[in-house]
Amino acid sequence: MRFLSIYKTVERNAPPTPEEMAKMGKLVEDGMKAGFLLAVEGCLPSATGARVRLSNGKLTVTDGPFIETKEVIGGLALLQANSKAEAIELVEQFLHVAGDGECELRQLFEAGQNTPAQSAAKS
Repeated sequence: MRFLSIYKTVERNAPPTPEEMAKMGKLVEDGMKAGFLLAVEGCLPSATGARVRLSNGKLTVTDGPFIETKEVIGGLALLQANSKAEAIELVEQFLHVAGDGECELRQLFEAGQNTPAQSAAKS
């Protein structure tokens, strides 16, 4: 099973320290070698981003920074795990390295896979 982990945290005003980068680099390297980490990316500050919204046919674009938001997306990871419980364990390891924040964990749809509603309907 593949899972998307979206890391949300308070926006930082300074880049990570060399020690923080080394610690995260080791976690990423170990995860890639072990095969549970398929992809990982960190986000630049929200000042470089934009929010694009379509509502009732009207498109709006809001440039960053997103100061009204208490948390921003700090990065993402694509994980390979045998179960949701295993994916949660992987996210726990990440948070111990990354620090305060939260990860939203979402299983990714794969071809041939039933959604929970389809599985329930077959029962």
